[in-house]
Amino acid sequence: MNLDPLQQIQLFGHNKIFDELKNYADNDKLPTKILFNGKKGIGKFTLANHLVNYILSLNEDHKYDIEKLEINVKNKSYKLVINQSSPNYFLITIKDGKKNIEIEQIRELINFCNKSSFNDKPRFVIIDNVERLNLNSSNALLKILEEPNKGIHFILINNSAKILPTIKSRCISFNINLSFENTKKIFLELTSHDLDDLLSRDLICPYFSVGDYLTIYQFLKINDIDLSKVELKNFLKMIIEEKIYKKDNLLGKLIYDLIELYYVRSNKLSYNFHKFELHINSVNKMFKFNLDTETIFLKLHQQLN
Repeated sequence: MNLDPLQQIQLFGHNKIFDELKNYADNDKLPTKILFNGKKGIGKFTLANHLVNYILSLNEDHKYDIEKLEINVKNKSYKLVINQSSPNYFLITIKDGKKNIEIEQIRELINFCNKSSFNDKPRFVIIDNVERLNLNSSNALLKILEEPNKGIHFILINNSAKILPTIKSRCISFNINLSFENTKKIFLELTSHDLDDLLSRDLICPYFSVGDYLTIYQFLKINDIDLSKVELKNFLKMIIEEKIYKKDNLLGKLIYDLIELYYVRSNKLSYNFHKFELHINSVNKMFKFNLDTETIFLKLHQQLN
């Protein structure tokens, strides 16, 4: 299973918002600056790419399948996007090993916008994780958003975090969400596994996204682990004792969401809320100042025993 949202040829769970945006495009009223807001992993980037392919493939062979909400892998525009050679598509996201979208990436975007178009199709700029723009890159983006070149559409993807009000105010915002039932249905469609059979009830959280559950699923497959009867507490013990938080790049920040879930669940029994606040502060400092993770996990291990 490929977790790359750029290669997700089928769209699940966002039919209504896709239809709304499609109608805008059909009537030549698609906003030139769109902001998708919502939890990370619910399909905002996939939605953006499906909308772009629908528009770019309209007059091409193997065009977008409206009935199935599906991209045809034989489509020329899709192939160009996948091969990073499309003259009508420019993607910005966080580069490997970086924490933020940097000013150099916005300069590359400006060069793209200033180039002459090779065809009469609209051009699209997708900025994923827009909340991770640093101050310099935010200000540079703001300038081009204020006076965009003709025929260029911006789709900014924000993972429910704060962005500059001046950027937000220049965009038409769409709040993207999924119910827990839809999350489970989409997970079943993508993996052919029922979430309730794959994970114990203790490991299922209605606030986790499809992307979160797909990450856990990949982790289980790679490590050949059965979590159908494992309590959250014991899963966290395994993560700490086997130092998975150091060795595994797949789970990433989801490990900290699982720890947070443990604290919240513990609160329903007998639990000091102060510990949860300390945990959140520690995690925030760790990400902000690139601190070592050891202390956080040693403290948690003491509480788990």
